[in-house]
Amino acid sequence: MLDTAKTPDDYTRVKQAIEYMSAHWQAQLPMGDIAAQINLSPATFTALFKRWAGLTPKAFQQALTLDHARQLLQGEASVLDASFELGLSGPSRLHDLFVAHEALSPGEYRSGGAGMIMDYGYHPSPFGEAIVVANERGMAGLGFVDDGQRKNALEDMQKRWPNAHLRRNDSATGPYAQRVFEMQRWQQGQPLRVVLIGTDFEVRVWETLLKIPMGRATTYGTLATYIGKPTAARAVGAAVGKNPISFVVPCHRVLGKTGALTGYHWGLTRKQAMLGWEAGQVAR
Repeated sequence: MLDTAKTPDDYTRVKQAIEYMSAHWQAQLPMGDIAAQINLSPATFTALFKRWAGLTPKAFQQALTLDHARQLLQGEASVLDASFELGLSGPSRLHDLFVAHEALSPGEYRSGGAGMIMDYGYHPSPFGEAIVVANERGMAGLGFVDDGQRKNALEDMQKRWPNAHLRRNDSATGPYAQRVFEMQRWQQGQPLRVVLIGTDFEVRVWETLLKIPMGRATTYGTLATYIGKPTAARAVGAAVGKNPISFVVPCHRVLGKTGALTGYHWGLTRKQAMLGWEAGQVAR
């Protein structure tokens, strides 16, 4: 079960460590050097990191390398052929979220959610404080708060639902946060319901992202080919960046063609954290 009392502070320190490791990934830094950056002893830092990620800082350093990224991409085309309807696609799928999704109708999309009442709330997660948006149809938004800037995170969600009325209701959104971030709730028989707002093209991209198992990755070019638009890698990248339900719709599992992590709407450090955290869960 996710220890919500410790998660926010854990991630703040882990984030600083990841940023430092990322800046010096080729050096394979000693644990003492990394621990000193966040004013912890090597033993305390290692215990903190393993509690958060499920793997040691040294293993996480290895996960930052291009060699590891290329391993995630091996057989990337076949990864997308294993859909939820075909059942489990391997051991890593046992750790994955099961999602039942629907998209807004064209009329609802054009209206920007006009007439809809959306609840939003702030909740702890393994990747810092999260903002969750939901209505009676399901989860409609998931993003993250940086440096306590809740207003910025809310404005980001409001842009995705420009004409809906958003109201603060943590009690309504709390169960969704629990379903996403507490792994024992990831059950095939009880899918997490999400509702997507986007163009037909964007929704097709997001639906394809849902087929990438935890512990694997694909590229923008492969996504474009898979949806029948082989020359539209740049448009696919734009759609990935507009994903309204981060982590659940795993846009963080898309890499550059060389294995480079490239950008992420919620910050490259958070993308690195998600991939490393997932590596720890799959290894358990």
